Amino acid sequence: MNELIEIRHLLKSDYEALKAAMLLAYPRMQSYWRREQVEQLVDLFPEGQFVVTVNEEIVAAALALIVTHDQFGEVHTFQDVTGDYTFRTHSAAGDTLYGIEVFVVPAMRGRRLARRLYDARKELCERLNLRSIAFGARIPGYHEYLDTLTPKQYVQKVKDREIVDPSLNFQLANDFHPVRVLKGYLPGDAASGDYALLMEWDNMLYDTSPVQAVARKTQVRLGLVQWQMRLYEGLDDMFQQVEYFVDALAAYRADFALFPELFHGPLMAEANELSEIDAIRKLSRYSEEILARFTALAVKYHINIITGSMPEVAADGKLMNVGYLCRRNGSTERYEKIHVTPNEAKYWALTGGKRLQTFETDCGPIGVLICYDAEFPELARLLADQGMNILFIPFLTDTQTAYSRVRHCAQARAIENECYVAMAGSVGNLPRVKNMDIQYAQSAVLTPCDFAFPNTGVKSEATPNTEMILVTDVDLSILDKLRHSGSVQNLRNRRSDVYQLSASELMPKH
Repeated sequence: MNELIEIRHLLKSDYEALKAAMLLAYPRMQSYWRREQVEQLVDLFPEGQFVVTVNEEIVAAALALIVTHDQFGEVHTFQDVTGDYTFRTHSAAGDTLYGIEVFVVPAMRGRRLARRLYDARKELCERLNLRSIAFGARIPGYHEYLDTLTPKQYVQKVKDREIVDPSLNFQLANDFHPVRVLKGYLPGDAASGDYALLMEWDNMLYDTSPVQAVARKTQVRLGLVQWQMRLYEGLDDMFQQVEYFVDALAAYRADFALFPELFHGPLMAEANELSEIDAIRKLSRYSEEILARFTALAVKYHINIITGSMPEVAADGKLMNVGYLCRRNGSTERYEKIHVTPNEAKYWALTGGKRLQTFETDCGPIGVLICYDAEFPELARLLADQGMNILFIPFLTDTQTAYSRVRHCAQARAIENECYVAMAGSVGNLPRVKNMDIQYAQSAVLTPCDFAFPNTGVKSEATPNTEMILVTDVDLSILDKLRHSGSVQNLRNRRSDVYQLSASELMPKH
């Protein structure tokens, strides 16, 4: 069963589940917030209380207040900042988001749940236009060094990687910096030697003038995998390479990982004695397991994965080329290749799909077109009409001429639809796989052509025919400006009074 991971605000009705999770997180301390305290937090500041659920069960939480930085300064205790646990220190007019609790139950650690909570706090801090996030961080490993190191020396050795402190290492990796050592912050915290660190994250978007707060994520980081076709001993062997790339992109904090069309084609080598049709139908047996593995990786590495494509047998027995969006919360969506090439129809007997839609993500609406579909401008325009900001194109091309067709059409789609286009393909040779013997690719992120973008309309591109990843930031707010005040405005200037595009049966209604 796939895990569905969601982050949402804490409700008063969650109390018993929250208490049970806290008791699991703190088995030695048996510490938990009382019901009246939790209800007061929800009443005072509902936006600041987050929980993470796995299949609707609470497994992690982050609680916070808004306080005025100058009221407490850099020397205070937990009792001070919480108003003796009454939360009377909370002020909607304050300037600092102060974290008073973060925990993850032991069974769910190592899944980047804490990072989701930290990211949610950062987005809240930006939206509310607060100057920073602060909290007092325990250093439970310090008790082993009480006699040899001062707290300041301990922190430096952790920074220098001479000492491993998982909590502090995590906070540093998430852009928090230690401001000062706090003595007696949490009385009775023997494991920390009665010390804590005041940690802060500075909101770079903070503006002292009264401006409208940031309402949604506009900076999106795209990760493209330019995949090397090579022979594998099996699915486990291939997914070691898949996870390597997902891990690398997650380390760069990419929001999306895009894989190429039919990137798992090398697995057909084990059926190379069969006809092309039989070999690809045998390849389709891996599709369900591949989806399950990608779904698990999306959750594990907290990244949205676009799986490229894979053959799948439809209910009527026909073979289709499909792929999946695996969101980082564990949910999945399916997309289909609408147009198959003459080669795919002849050698693999592939059948074109009938479904086209945009997909909502935590980075806004996106679209996916598989390779040849990018050469049909109507499809991308239909997606643009549904609000698509980023078009992903997983492709597989054998020659440079085939690649150029997809590349030039992808560039046109970016211009026509005032969107970003990310395209990723495979490189290398497969002499033991029929109908997939050579590949050519140069993966790229393409933009509209206007003054706010690169003159060439190319945001970034990979080295041709080389296995690598391409990591690129795109700014969605620039698209909004382009659509309202660009040199040309393709979407706005369409003559809908003269012609219209419709696909009522193709696209599902939202």
